[in-house]
Amino acid sequence: MAVLLVLLCIPLSVALEVNLMNTKLETSDLKWTVYPKDDPQWDEMSGLDEEQTPVRTYEICNVHLSGQNNWLRTNYIRRGPARYVYVELTFTVLECASLERAGRSCKETFNLYYYPSSTDLANDHFPPWMENPWIKVDTVAADFLGRRGARGVSTRPNVKTLRLSGLTGAGFYLGFQDQGACMALLAVRVFYRVCPSVVASLARFPETVSEGLVVSAEGNCVDGAEGSMGRRPTMYCREDGEWAKPAAGECVCMAGREEKEGRTKCTACLMGTFKPTVGDMPCQPCPLNSLTAAPGATVCNCKTGHFRAPADPATDSCTTPPLAPRSIVAHVNGSVVDLDWSEPLDSGGRGDLYYEVQCLECAVNAQCIPCTRLTFSPRPNRLLERKLRVSGLRPRMTYNFRVLALNGVSERSGIGAMGEELNVTTDRDVPLPVSGIQQMAATDTSLYLRWAPPPPPNQPKGNILDYEVKYYEKDQEKPLIMFLKTTASEARLVGLRAGTLYVVQVRARTEAGYGAFSGDALFQTLSHDPEKAQPQVALIAGTAGVGTLLVIAVIIVAIVCVRKHAINKETEYSDKPPQYLIGHNAKLYIDPFTYEDPNEAVREFAKEIDVSYVKIEEVIGAGEFGEVCRGRLKVPGKKENYVAIKTLKGGYTERQRREFLSEASIMGQFQHPNIIHLEGVITNNCPVMIITEYMENGALDSFLRLNDGQFTPIQLVGMLRGIASGMRYLAEMNYVHRDLAARNILVNSNLVCKVSDFGLSRFLQEGSTDPTYTSCLGGKIPIRWTAPEAIAFRKFTSASDVWGYGIVMWEVMSFGERPYWDMSNQDVINAIEQDYRLPAPPDCPSALHQLMLDCWQRDRAARPRFTDIVSSLDKLIRNPASLKITTREQHGTSQPLLDQRTPHYSSFATVGEWLQAIKMGRYEEGFRNAGFTTFSRVRQITTEDLLRMGITLAGHQKKILSSLQQMVPAEKIPSGPGLCY
Repeated sequence: MAVLLVLLCIPLSVALEVNLMNTKLETSDLKWTVYPKDDPQWDEMSGLDEEQTPVRTYEICNVHLSGQNNWLRTNYIRRGPARYVYVELTFTVLECASLERAGRSCKETFNLYYYPSSTDLANDHFPPWMENPWIKVDTVAADFLGRRGARGVSTRPNVKTLRLSGLTGAGFYLGFQDQGACMALLAVRVFYRVCPSVVASLARFPETVSEGLVVSAEGNCVDGAEGSMGRRPTMYCREDGEWAKPAAGECVCMAGREEKEGRTKCTACLMGTFKPTVGDMPCQPCPLNSLTAAPGATVCNCKTGHFRAPADPATDSCTTPPLAPRSIVAHVNGSVVDLDWSEPLDSGGRGDLYYEVQCLECAVNAQCIPCTRLTFSPRPNRLLERKLRVSGLRPRMTYNFRVLALNGVSERSGIGAMGEELNVTTDRDVPLPVSGIQQMAATDTSLYLRWAPPPPPNQPKGNILDYEVKYYEKDQEKPLIMFLKTTASEARLVGLRAGTLYVVQVRARTEAGYGAFSGDALFQTLSHDPEKAQPQVALIAGTAGVGTLLVIAVIIVAIVCVRKHAINKETEYSDKPPQYLIGHNAKLYIDPFTYEDPNEAVREFAKEIDVSYVKIEEVIGAGEFGEVCRGRLKVPGKKENYVAIKTLKGGYTERQRREFLSEASIMGQFQHPNIIHLEGVITNNCPVMIITEYMENGALDSFLRLNDGQFTPIQLVGMLRGIASGMRYLAEMNYVHRDLAARNILVNSNLVCKVSDFGLSRFLQEGSTDPTYTSCLGGKIPIRWTAPEAIAFRKFTSASDVWGYGIVMWEVMSFGERPYWDMSNQDVINAIEQDYRLPAPPDCPSALHQLMLDCWQRDRAARPRFTDIVSSLDKLIRNPASLKITTREQHGTSQPLLDQRTPHYSSFATVGEWLQAIKMGRYEEGFRNAGFTTFSRVRQITTEDLLRMGITLAGHQKKILSSLQQMVPAEKIPSGPGLCY
């Protein structure tokens, strides 16, 4: 039925006929073979056709004789590619009744046969002159019979077309059998039909020989198109040599192209238009505040100062960050302040406006510090409403509140959020925080507590009216908070659970209002088990005062030991003493290797994903433990996303499994837009997998090399700002990366850079075949990115990460150049010890190179913190003119590393070697074709010459021309005793 439907379609082209034989075109004797040979009845004669053109004909007329069996055989006919051929006969036959001597055996028909053969092997006796082995085609009868009368013979030519099917040999013979007719064979044409080559429905189909009722032909999509069903386009060639329309696998134009000229071409979208997806939709104008850089755009780039959020589709307009909020108002009531404000005059054209509130506490004649002891309701981040309550303000203190307005593109813009500031000074009559909370007695269901009253202020409203006690169970995710009021400086908490640790806070109230709550104090009820009661006595201590901080630390360590792991093994990642954060909402990084069972860390920090939710599509690389794949994650009820999947290869040991999953235990603790996001793990199936968000542009170093010269300084600074923001977050979490390098920064489709690869600990513990990681004092260290103290003494701190960040800055501004070029690791160590530093990359803003040099200070205490780096980059972004100041040489105490200039041309045997040395080897053939094959010619090259050779990237032009200007003899860096071998 499908075939019949196709045959009813309108033809797309005119059929072609290819002749295998045509007697009308013959000018000499045909010399066909006749039978019987001794008494031939078929006569070859010359005549004129209906157009009065001379033709060769065969005639016979033995109507008066009976038992006629006269054969006429053509010469050998080669069939070519056709398995179905057609025979067109032009002939005349006289009516028996009009013939005077016609006997009863007179015929008005003749027979057509064919004999297939792989070679021309016929002779006078073979094939035999009988119906077998010949294959009969048909008995041919005339539609129009001629008559012989008094005025002569009246005839009208007949034309019959017969089909020969299923030919397999290289050729065949035709045989004509006369059994008593009076006839003339005027012309014989043998041909086959061909569907001509054609372009239809965005596909190009080749010339196809017609075979039988219908034959399918596969085509190829035209340039700029691809198959819409994952199959090659198919069209049917009919028996009459005409095409039917495409039946399956129709082509559609790729993204950035649209159909033209009756669906025969896919042309690139014009400037100012774009097409984001594959399909038959036309190109559409660029959304508001966006433009295209070239024809064939799949997305319109945002104009300067405008951005799209990562989740915005390409069809959305580009928007801006909002302006600052307006008219901040504070309503102070004792130790509580209610803030509210008006929305910005311009929200940036988006509907996802939100606010953040920053707070600084400023005592008289003291430096302002972040507010860490206040309570915010709701949380001060991602506020949707324009109001906030802040509790716990201390008396005689000034608080600086800054309200920031942000939206979905604030982070993408790389520019600090616009904010409005307000200072609030608290009343002197508000009581000071309570301190010195002590436990006087404890049972399995109650606690008896006492504290010293805070000193009353010398004001009329300073007398203590009562106290409010807040308490809740410590280790509950959403604890039930309970309150108790008392007029005395003591309280009994009843109805508690046995053997449970409680957090207690107390605040005092005067006529001026409540003071701030005290810091967290920890107390534990007794256990029902008498044997456990004695050890718990050691835990019954608590105070929010500074003098008892060590006691609280001991309590927390003991509690955590009951949970079978240490909270924060600081000494593994820093040279600072262990710190325990008490009374704050901040989180610290927890080393998964401090767990007695590392699998517990995986369960705590990484979500287990059902393997049925994950679909692996292709392998995109290889990791330390197995393959890295791209795939899709579809969790029920959530949108399907692309993800990256790290797999653990088979045959692993339990230790390798733990180390593989440790990276997930680390990543799972981080939530930041510039840190790679962990989706989860699959540990209950084989292979074991770690699933993270998918970063379309891959590693930063290779991405920059691929796009050398394509980004402006402000875009590069935006990338650096994102990396610094992520590292600031890690530093605040007390996590030291140890392997910060461009190869470990991933870039998504929106050019957002995210820190990744949290697995260097294994390099420091085991051998590695990666030459980037050089053995040093028993471990593997990436020398070119590592601070001197970390190389020499394994002192890894956030300050050593800052050194590595400086190297990343240099990699970014040089578009992925290898730090220290082809120097050996030993030479790098020696040069740094002699106070040499990397020079500024070409066209690098001097402010950025100075920031690099600051990161490379020998004294780690003199290096900037990541908070300072983010602030410095924000200033540069807000003042783009500062990025236009460049200098070839930097001055200061820290000297640049000896310039790695292009060696003198005498160092190279050919121009090709020189191009390879400056990493421009891709243009070697262009130089050769343009005649620049000697250095004497190369030194005369101009920008116009480079353009003619197809070198259109400005960065590549600068690299070639600047290297020609700097051709000086190579210098050798002094060497000396090193630290690593």
